Amino acid sequence: MQTHNSVVIDGDLDSVYNYASQVEKWPQILPHYRRVDILEPGARERLVSMHCIRAFGPIHWPCKWRAKQNLSPEDGRILFSHVSGPAKGMKVEWKLNRTPKGIETSIHHDLQSKTPWGRLYAGFIGPVFIQAIAGQTLNRIKALVESEVKE
Repeated sequence: MQTHNSVVIDGDLDSVYNYASQVEKWPQILPHYRRVDILEPGARERLVSMHCIRAFGPIHWPCKWRAKQNLSPEDGRILFSHVSGPAKGMKVEWKLNRTPKGIETSIHHDLQSKTPWGRLYAGFIGPVFIQAIAGQTLNRIKALVESEVKE
């Protein structure tokens, strides 16, 4: 199962990276995130526990997982490796690139599984949950960064 989300943000690379990498602040800036805890702090690598909601109209489906987060600001990259939760083993890469139009910000999810769960992820959970949540995250960060530019 692979999903890919991308958006171009009119702003500063450092600002985009700070919003994307400081997951402990996501519940304050991203309406769909309820809680993020840093379980094992570190400057470049840390273990995080995340809880967000995937809304289907009035139904709010909780999504929870733990992941190792690896920060590489000099490369414009943030990596996550899910270590627990329904998508255990999933790899996530955030990549930020300067372009003439702004900061191209992408999130790529990759879960390799040959089990029946893997097929379910590829056909339903990937696009309906993972890609939708990543899209909300990118669009909100875009709005926050671009509102700073206008101020």
